[in-house]
Amino acid sequence: MSIDEGATFQKQPITFFVETLVFHPKDEDKVIAYTKEGKLYVSVDLGKKWTLLQERVSKDHIFWAVAGVDRDPDLVHMEIQDPSGGYRYITCQIQNCSDKTPTVQFAGSIDRDSLTVQDDYIFLQTTSANRTKYYVSYRRNDFIQMKLPKYALPKDLQIISTDENQVFVAVQEWYQTDTYNLYQSDPQGVYYSILLENVRSTKQPEENVLIDILEVRGVKGVFLANQKIDGKVTTLITYNKGRDWDYLTPPISDMNGKPTNCKPPDCHLHLHLRWADNPYVSGTVHTKDTAPGLIMGAGNLGSQLVEYKEEMYITSDCGNTWRQVFEEEHHILYLDHGGVIVAIKDTSIPLKILKFSIDEGQTWSTHNFTSTSVFVDGLLSEPGDETLVMTVFGHISYRSDWELVKVDFRPSFPRECTEDDYESWDLTDLQGDRCIMGQQRSFRKRKISSWCIKGRSFTSALTSKVCECANSDFLCDYGFERSAPLKSESSKCFANFWFNPESPPEDCVLGQAYVSSTGYRKVVSNVCEGGVDLQQNLAQHMCPLIAPKSLQISIKGESLAVKPGEDVTFIVTQEQGDILNTKYQVDLGDGFKAIYVNLTMTGEPIRHRYENPGIYRVSVRAENVAGHDEAVVFVQVNSPLQALHLEVVPVIGRNQEVNLTAIVLPKNPNLTVFYWWIGNNLQPRLTLDSFLVTRFAETGEVRVTVQASCGNSMLQDSKIVRVFDHFQVLSLKFTKHLDMYNPNIPEWREDIGLVVTRLLAKETNIPEETLVTVVKPGLPTTADLLVLLPANQPKRKRSITSDKRIAAIKQALNAHNISFFLREGYWVLVTLASSDSDSQRIGGGSGYWAIVVLFVICLVVVGAFILYKFKRKLPGRNVYAQMHNEKEQEMTSPVNHSEDTQNIIQGEEFIDDDLDSQTLGNARVTPSGRGGNLNSYRVPLLLMPVSVQSQAITQAWF
Repeated sequence: MSIDEGATFQKQPITFFVETLVFHPKDEDKVIAYTKEGKLYVSVDLGKKWTLLQERVSKDHIFWAVAGVDRDPDLVHMEIQDPSGGYRYITCQIQNCSDKTPTVQFAGSIDRDSLTVQDDYIFLQTTSANRTKYYVSYRRNDFIQMKLPKYALPKDLQIISTDENQVFVAVQEWYQTDTYNLYQSDPQGVYYSILLENVRSTKQPEENVLIDILEVRGVKGVFLANQKIDGKVTTLITYNKGRDWDYLTPPISDMNGKPTNCKPPDCHLHLHLRWADNPYVSGTVHTKDTAPGLIMGAGNLGSQLVEYKEEMYITSDCGNTWRQVFEEEHHILYLDHGGVIVAIKDTSIPLKILKFSIDEGQTWSTHNFTSTSVFVDGLLSEPGDETLVMTVFGHISYRSDWELVKVDFRPSFPRECTEDDYESWDLTDLQGDRCIMGQQRSFRKRKISSWCIKGRSFTSALTSKVCECANSDFLCDYGFERSAPLKSESSKCFANFWFNPESPPEDCVLGQAYVSSTGYRKVVSNVCEGGVDLQQNLAQHMCPLIAPKSLQISIKGESLAVKPGEDVTFIVTQEQGDILNTKYQVDLGDGFKAIYVNLTMTGEPIRHRYENPGIYRVSVRAENVAGHDEAVVFVQVNSPLQALHLEVVPVIGRNQEVNLTAIVLPKNPNLTVFYWWIGNNLQPRLTLDSFLVTRFAETGEVRVTVQASCGNSMLQDSKIVRVFDHFQVLSLKFTKHLDMYNPNIPEWREDIGLVVTRLLAKETNIPEETLVTVVKPGLPTTADLLVLLPANQPKRKRSITSDKRIAAIKQALNAHNISFFLREGYWVLVTLASSDSDSQRIGGGSGYWAIVVLFVICLVVVGAFILYKFKRKLPGRNVYAQMHNEKEQEMTSPVNHSEDTQNIIQGEEFIDDDLDSQTLGNARVTPSGRGGNLNSYRVPLLLMPVSVQSQAITQAWF
């Protein structure tokens, strides 16, 4: 820190890292420091001691008190994040700003980075149900919703100006992408009327937006704007705060005296209205408060603005006449109230020459400000508008330090100016009218022939004379609009289709009076008197009793899903209609009912707590003599999801129906939505049921993922399903005491299945990866053993190797060799569901499982008996095909099918070529389970369409 204008500095250790400093506008020793962690510190002794003010503060949304508006000069306005994640607008004094003392200035949460404090106004916004509302507070009074045209439906709103008790805003409406519409408010900043449509905008990094509109400093009411229509950008100027707009008049000749041949209406002057990225150089247009009428900017002549054409033009009479001064863009600096104009070329090459003019750009001189060329980084002038001293700073090379070059123009002027050195000029618009903003204004400037310093005592304003009011002093009121495109071709205002001028205002109270609009209002800051008064026929009416309208009930925090026992805060709002004489009947859906008076006026919330899960219909009915309105909201009271498990068959046949089942805890939650992702598909399937029936058309591994969403909680589980063309199934059973310790949960079933698979693989020498044991839900405890083809096995429907594996597995099970220890001395024995059962053959393609039982007598084929039994398929979990002791097998599928559907069961032949009698187990077995040779037989399988209606006939044929 330095207290001697930078002659010396003192170091002061601090305990935090400063990102931004905000100095008090009046008291130089008071400063606020913002850190990257969102903490806010304050010092009242220029940084020697620091005190923590607040945490979780939004950067760039910290404001000191505004003098003349805020009562306490040490008040700080800030936007903070509350513990729930929302954002709030608070104020506090720097002497006492703990968590308990800040004052919440706006009820409810606000949008992040929306707080703006500017002059007499405070702005913020809130978003709910994808609709954004903008609020304004005038001179620290209550916040009121800003009234834009009903169907503007803004996507974005930018504050342009708050000068002279009026707000200019740029609004991007629902149909716009790279343009904004310019609106002007009443003095309170509440009601807005359109001034200019389709002002060009440019998106900047970090979501910043630049809008091509510039307030000309030095002359109040003058603005420049770039309008973009059908891709064509043109520059417009207004002298009466946007009431009328016109094109810029092109110069007759260029800087070399040659004719420009640019004549309206086909050709005009257009200017770039960009701000400079470098704060130490001017933008593309330069104006100054103490140099009224002097505007210098970069642009081009033509029918539209050309993006990379940046010739320099100047006007000294506020835009009436223009002159070209350079062919390329220059950085501009005004010295001595504009008496000296300094220009340095905007280029990436090093320079040592600057240009300057003392006659408002009529002639230019050059000056070598350094002997060695430098890359210019910026221009600075000493404090004070009267200064004639400037500094050019830059660097000689990219590796060198900054070079600062001081340029003093004082020796060039022999004396200070006297009254004889000045002349006057009158402000007029492009039509030559001297009455602008209700007055005739004259300014003085130094004569071209005078070579003197204006000095500190110079004032530019000379005289002003009030004019009589004319039509041009009035613009359209809220709800009205002129029909002409540039609003200068027509003076008549028409009511928009959605606006009824005779309707009472929304805040009209019974017994009070209101005035209906004539469609016109005087331009703010216009000082005209007498003459035309377009507001003189205002009609006064008494406020009637208005029925409530636009009644709304919402929950604080915007979430309609809450937990049992959680505090719920209901907020009731009413945008239109009488409030004082209206009763509000509230029903919270669980038996609580109440009647309120003045509920929406007091803003008092309704707090409640639901103890039991369920869906509750909450309603509020507002009623008075004139009518009624009702609002309803449904509240879901749910316990958060605690667990989600996806149950699915780990192995399935291609094109066979499979049931994916999601098990959630707690059971039966209300309105749980399930999202199902199959494979790499990015589009999920949504269900309200906890199961999904589907098919897999391709073989291989498929990932199945399910998400369960209930209220504010969401869980996910994922499983891999292997899809095969062929595999075999054996049904297993366990000793009964296993049921005593079956908790019927997925993890337990998976562990039991892994144990059985591991034991079978070890006992039979079959690779473990080709065996999968699936324990079924429910009691008694049963399982299916899935026997898969080895990875290198040819894809045939049946093989000798498969038969040997089945025989080995049966031998191990029938020999009671598969058992495992459970607990408390219990051993669990695993056996076949029936010792005489053969394996079930699973083949892909038909969508149904065929069960084939072969009865072999001796070594000769006596016949083939094939019994098919079809059952109606039921929704629910998969029930796997089981082998039974009877001579029939049945398959229960999880999907309903019409009884009229014809189903064709595909057949196959079992090949007995190259029979190998080698066994996989420890002994040879026969199909009956006794020792002997294992043989295979050729079995004819007859194909026949089968339906439920033909079942009896089919069985008779067999």
